[in-house]
Amino acid sequence: MYILFTGAPGSKWSSVVKNIYWSADIDHTDYSEARTYWHDADTPGRSHLMHIGAYWDPGMEFVNRDWDGPFSGTGKRIVKSHTFAHRLNELKDKGHPIVMVYRNDFECMEWWKLCGEFNITYPNYQYFENLDRMWSHIQEENQDIMNFIQDNKKRITRVKDNVELCNLLEVSFPTHKSKVHTYAEKGIQVYVFK
Repeated sequence: MYILFTGAPGSKWSSVVKNIYWSADIDHTDYSEARTYWHDADTPGRSHLMHIGAYWDPGMEFVNRDWDGPFSGTGKRIVKSHTFAHRLNELKDKGHPIVMVYRNDFECMEWWKLCGEFNITYPNYQYFENLDRMWSHIQEENQDIMNFIQDNKKRITRVKDNVELCNLLEVSFPTHKSKVHTYAEKGIQVYVFK
């Protein structure tokens, strides 16, 4: 089974992933040092893990149809793509839960720039071209996510923290490397289509 994730660049969607990733029910075999990104945006002078595991955006090592490519283990597989935001109506019929992270456009852009913008080493952001195009991408992805939420209200749940998210996704709460992550405190909104 897959858990699909999407959010605009700078939405902090990767932190939502990170705070459930080490659940015993998640397949972590997509992890490698090459598929991580560390930065000190939250704590200047002390880097933290920002990105973890494979991403499926244009220009990355796996195409959107090859969801099993980086995995070799068991458990639910987290599949992450910014561009899933544009394919939500297609993806909803696949039978997998979809986690969508929303943060306002301006805060997304400013956070993404603070975290390294095009110098982020993983994932590769070259598809987004330049800052003007990135601004358009952020707006379009956020709009597509919010339109999908509006159009599918009966099957959407807004969750307040990673405990609720784990419960809704039917995965155990990670016993290490995680703490309760309250989304409102981070200025983000997390929704699940199921």
